[in-house]
Amino acid sequence: MLAKDRLIVALDVPGATQALPIVHSIGEAATTFKVGKQLFTAEGPQLVRDLIASGRKVFLDLKYHDIPNTVAAAVKSASELRVTMLTVHASGGSKMLRAAVEAASQSPHPPLVLAVTVLTSLSDVDLQEIGVSGNVLTQVLRLGALARSAGCGGLVASAKEARELRRELGEGFAIVTPGVRPAGTAAGDQARVVTPTDAIAAGATHLVVGRPILEATDPAKAAAAIVAEIERAAAAD
Repeated sequence: MLAKDRLIVALDVPGATQALPIVHSIGEAATTFKVGKQLFTAEGPQLVRDLIASGRKVFLDLKYHDIPNTVAAAVKSASELRVTMLTVHASGGSKMLRAAVEAASQSPHPPLVLAVTVLTSLSDVDLQEIGVSGNVLTQVLRLGALARSAGCGGLVASAKEARELRRELGEGFAIVTPGVRPAGTAAGDQARVVTPTDAIAAGATHLVVGRPILEATDPAKAAAAIVAEIERAAAAD
């Protein structure tokens, strides 16, 4: 896997009028773009189709979490869009996760089903508030094992937990890490952030980066710098 294929640029913007100029300005510096709830709600599937038609890959980050039949139907529809990756919540349980994996496997262009463990905005205190016993790491490992046993091809987790996930669950699956911030940039609303070098060293396969690229004066240069850091970290790993 090329270093630039390991970077996922998060298009966390209000609409296509903001997203498409960013995609064009980045050019060949990155290949994969995350379309999340905000952008998808504003523009619908047509933007996804347009990005894929232009040769980009799409990580559809809608975090499906519903009854198994509903999630399976949503995954089927996403697969028909030819997205490369999509997300479901591991906390939806094994039946829901298996339904998602089965629906994806039936597509001529099966996407990688990624299970979200614990959102990177959540801390130990937040988990206690919603009635989850144990700390963030305990919950990440619990949900990670559940998702892997259900057949999910990867996990979404902070790099702060990626090392333990690798230790507990081994290799052979993707770990997609949000909350990545190059050294010297603001953490924003993320409670658990790491640098690209730290994320790769911890075992992450893909890094999701938004604001450090979107808010850069030169988004292509910012993306290229992160890709170069990924390449150096991978070579040193």
